[in-house]
Amino acid sequence: MSSPEVISKFLSGFTAETTPGGAAKIPDFREHLREGTVVYITFLPGSDFKDTVDVAVRLRKEGFIPVPHFAARSITSEQVLEENIKRVVGEAGVDWVLAIAGAVNNPLGQFTDSMQLLQTGLFEKHGINKIAVAGHPEGSPDMPTSAIIDAMRWKNAYARETGTDMYMVTQFAFDVEPIIAWDKAMQAEGNELPIHIGVPGLASLKSLLAHAKACGVGASMKVLTKQAKNLSKLLVVNTPDKQVHDLAHYHATDPNCGITGVHMYPLGGLRRTAQWSYEVVDGRIEMDGKGGFKTINKID
Repeated sequence: MSSPEVISKFLSGFTAETTPGGAAKIPDFREHLREGTVVYITFLPGSDFKDTVDVAVRLRKEGFIPVPHFAARSITSEQVLEENIKRVVGEAGVDWVLAIAGAVNNPLGQFTDSMQLLQTGLFEKHGINKIAVAGHPEGSPDMPTSAIIDAMRWKNAYARETGTDMYMVTQFAFDVEPIIAWDKAMQAEGNELPIHIGVPGLASLKSLLAHAKACGVGASMKVLTKQAKNLSKLLVVNTPDKQVHDLAHYHATDPNCGITGVHMYPLGGLRRTAQWSYEVVDGRIEMDGKGGFKTINKID
């Protein structure tokens, strides 16, 4: 069993995310997150990149580190890619991005995956020195496993050859065992990129199920569907206590663990997820004797 100190250390430095729509509902991010926190800006299909730029500018002014998404299949041309990079760099001081394929069936331009974005050399050209790429502990509905492994090897080679500070940030899952198995399998296939593991934030079971289906979460959804059979639990807010405990234990006890950070998905709202996360980071938790923990203060 991991101690509160081990769990706190594991979650320390967690990152968060927002959409432009979600940001519009938050008067000031400093009401929820501590200054200096890394905040990803999700790009949703059909969105205007201007909204991403505006949120990046705002986050920087409020004291946060904005990390905009660049979704390959939503970018219409190399010229537009460069224009968008120049805007977030020039207006928001961005030097850190997430490059993904993006959930669009029919690409709007020449790009179909993040590797093609990297191959342009435009991120490096404009001073982007840290790049996150996607990881899928339970696979991806858009790619067979063999293609995922090939892409992982390509990105590892790219990071080595260019000196890019690159890491994986993963989709969330609800069960620790597939995450650990995936980490070990990726290492066996040659992955040396650090992994920031995605963890679902606080949300009702009903909301978690909806997000999981929309994001293509795999086998670990069984953990939720079993709970959903009890209708009284559908609206109860779930916390990732056990998952974070078990991941922290893996991180602390396995010297070959490839997980180096945590990305919190605020599925039920940033305020609640941030409140819970800081309770854990500050050590305000009690071990429950069952391989998990609970926060001392009530999360509202």
